[in-house]
This record gives sequence, C-alpha cells and structure tokens, in this order.
Amino acid sequence: MAAWTHIAHSALSLPAAMVTWTGISGSYDHLLIKISGRSARTASDYDYVKCEFNNDTTSGNYSYTQLYADSATPASGRGTSLAFAGYVSTNNTTADTFGTNQIWIPHYSNTANFKQCLVGSAAENASTTDTEWIVDQTAMLWQATAAITEIDLTLGYGSDNWMAYSTFDLYGITGA
Repeated sequence: MAAWTHIAHSALSLPAAMVTWTGISGSYDHLLIKISGRSARTASDYDYVKCEFNNDTTSGNYSYTQLYADSATPASGRGTSLAFAGYVSTNNTTADTFGTNQIWIPHYSNTANFKQCLVGSAAENASTTDTEWIVDQTAMLWQATAAITEIDLTLGYGSDNWMAYSTFDLYGITGA
C-alpha cells in the first residue's frame, strides 16, 4: 500500500514570481506536486507552468509532448528547450478562478536515468468560447541523471507572477 507524506505547502499571501522547494530528501519513491494557481497575466486566458529541477535553467535539457483541448477539436504538440508542465488560469478569466495542475515525478531520486514527469492540468473559465479555457495532459522530460533535490515553479512568460492565494503542495510517495 502506498504511503503519502506531505513534504511542503506554500500558500501565497502576495504575488510571487517563483515557488521553490530545496533540500528534497531522496527517501521517497516518487514525488507529486499539486497546484491551485492563477497567473497575473492578462494577455490570455491561460498561462503555462515551468517546472525546473536543481536550479537547471538550461532550456536544452527539457522537452515535452502534450495532448490538449481548448476547443471542440483536441490537438497535440511537442517541444524542446522548455520545462513545460501544463497550464493555469490567468487574471483575464472569471474572477477568483484558479487552474489546477498535478505534476507526477516517478523515480525522482534515481541517478541512472533521465527524469520523466506526467502532468495533468486545467485552466478553468466560466466560458464555452474556444481558447478561453484549456485541459492538458503532458509528458515532460528532464535530460539529467541527477537526483532531484530542488524544484522551481514559475510561469511561462517570465514577467508574470503567481497571484495571491495560489497554493502549492509537495508530496512524497513510498511503496507505490
């Protein structure tokens, strides 16, 4: 039976550019990040989440493949040079609406393989208009063999902050 340990919780009382967890123990089998977040961005109805590890900002070390829908027609995409980890709602969406995001990081402390992440996200909005909402499933890869000891969560367009009341939880899972 899997045992879940709540490692860290961050709740923003003021806007912030980044949420960082350091000194993550290697004593778990897997990690899970849960985000209820909102971006200060106003140019779009959703913003993308960047999840970087061990202070590695080398864009060439990250890649992703995604399936998403922001209209009646699902789509897919692939990218390199981006630590893409799903979407959250922005300050352009319905007031007080937060996006949800879960980032599963299996075998994060293994030092023999690259690190895979499985991401599920939804940028909510009280709208049925195309591209004013999005749901996404993403596979992200960090091309490094180091054990993950630090996680940095930022927003994709760089100048946008996480809005106040965004929450972030880190869990360690053993026995799964």
